[in-house]
Amino acid sequence: MNYAASAHQNITAKLPGWRATALFAALLAGLLGLLGRGVYLQGIHDDFLQEKGNARYSRVIEVSAHRGMITDRNGEPLAVSTPVDSAWASPSDAEADNSQVRQLAQILGMDAAEVKKRLFDTSRDFVYLKRHLPPDQAGQVASLNLPGVSLQREYRRFYPAGEEAAQTLGFTGQDDNGQEGLELSLQEQLAGKSGSQRVIKDRRGHIVEDAGSLLAPKAGSDVVLSLDRNVQHLAYRELESAVRQHKAKAGAVVVLDARSGEVLALANYPAFNPNNRGKISAQAMRNRAIADLFEPGSTMKPFTVATAIEQGKVRPDTLINTEHGVYTVGGKKIHDSHPEAMLTVAQVIQKSSNVGSAKIALSMESETLWQSLSDSGFGAQTGSNFPGEASGKLRASKTWKPIEQATMSYGHGLSVNLLQLARAYTIFTNDGELKAVSLLKLDAPAVGKKVFSDSTAHALRDMLEKAVQPGGTAPLAQVAGYRVAGKTGTAHKLEGGRYVNRYVASFVGFAPVSDPRLIVAVMIDEPDNGQYYGGLVAAPVFSKVTGEVLRALNVPNDAPLDNVIMPTDIIVEEV
Repeated sequence: MNYAASAHQNITAKLPGWRATALFAALLAGLLGLLGRGVYLQGIHDDFLQEKGNARYSRVIEVSAHRGMITDRNGEPLAVSTPVDSAWASPSDAEADNSQVRQLAQILGMDAAEVKKRLFDTSRDFVYLKRHLPPDQAGQVASLNLPGVSLQREYRRFYPAGEEAAQTLGFTGQDDNGQEGLELSLQEQLAGKSGSQRVIKDRRGHIVEDAGSLLAPKAGSDVVLSLDRNVQHLAYRELESAVRQHKAKAGAVVVLDARSGEVLALANYPAFNPNNRGKISAQAMRNRAIADLFEPGSTMKPFTVATAIEQGKVRPDTLINTEHGVYTVGGKKIHDSHPEAMLTVAQVIQKSSNVGSAKIALSMESETLWQSLSDSGFGAQTGSNFPGEASGKLRASKTWKPIEQATMSYGHGLSVNLLQLARAYTIFTNDGELKAVSLLKLDAPAVGKKVFSDSTAHALRDMLEKAVQPGGTAPLAQVAGYRVAGKTGTAHKLEGGRYVNRYVASFVGFAPVSDPRLIVAVMIDEPDNGQYYGGLVAAPVFSKVTGEVLRALNVPNDAPLDNVIMPTDIIVEEV
């Protein structure tokens, strides 16, 4: 005991008294430093802690805007956005064992490894697992109650008309932005502006509270098209039937309001289902009525004849020596299918004489014919503003050789799209005035461009009516109860700079002749079932579409119901 007391006295003797004071001061200073830091962070500079806290329990999420609806001219919906849920994850909050990951992957129809990779990718704060889930899938995801996995409300585009207007309307992508067709060209009007919203998460990563909207979404504007859904349905139905019947590669139909130039239908076949785009070929997505070019064949003859009449070179009753169906220009022979010695100008249109058309064209300066075709809209876009519209080809007149001027008069050596061709025929339904086409509904017809005089337009209207009567090339275009007019076209296809033995059959016409209401243009690409002439392949489609649409629109008859007279032999044009 004496030894312990002695040791304690020795240690005490060795420790200076200031050590205790220094230790106390150090502890006090540390305590004051912590207190000061706490005051600084909590009261003066609390942004850092707020940010860390919010990152753990608060998140700002995007709120999708409602895309504007597309309707037809009568208010029928053609494209609508329906609310759907998308599954997303916050990897920093995600908790799931392997069995839960497999269960989630099975619900989403995804590979488990891919789901796991996304779920635990901590390099990102936010990741989509799968977009636009059906309601039953969304419900199953929610029932799993997995930490860090949530559902977000978005919108998915739905197209009630399905494949009937697919290439014209186009479609939107995952983010509801236009990718093709009118959805793309009208993106600015249709697209709204997304908003944002702050939400609170619990410790398991689930959203438990709406903390308020930071920025409200702005919905897109609705758009009213010129299309008529019923007319579109009829045009598509008859086109599909014709393509199948003639074993053709494809086809297209354009229906215009003959007075205003509004597009009432724009049908293409083959087509695709825009509501299920799992397997779509590039060919099925093509809007052939606007993007595809073809040589128009004899559908160009009315413009050649109209130009010559306007220039005073011929009258409808002027006789043309058609050389018994064979005419040589620059060492090249031009043929007619039905040789005649003499034809009037009106008969040149009615019987579709290539020789007569060539002679009429060569009676004019090349610049005059070029200017007339250019004024009729050929070689330029229609102004539809449709994405990918082809402008066609109309070479400068100074490059024309005589044989080229001759063949161009009947539609060889230039190219058009079907909408462009249909538009050109507004000249004959509007007293010589070329109308602009519109895919949007118009409040009133726009003023067009005068190309030919009233008298010339009326003369061509009479000639085109004879072309669909017995003795013409298109009696199969007749419609019971209505006077119709139009012109057939048959042309070899040009591939690699050479003409091949494949054809494009076409027909463009209007009705009723007494007061034109509709222009209908039909193009059948590569018919391969024994018939390929426009009068046999395309004209019947015109007849069925025009007849049904006129009756559906309650257009008064301007002919007896028994006015249709079919000849025993149908005249076809030379190709």
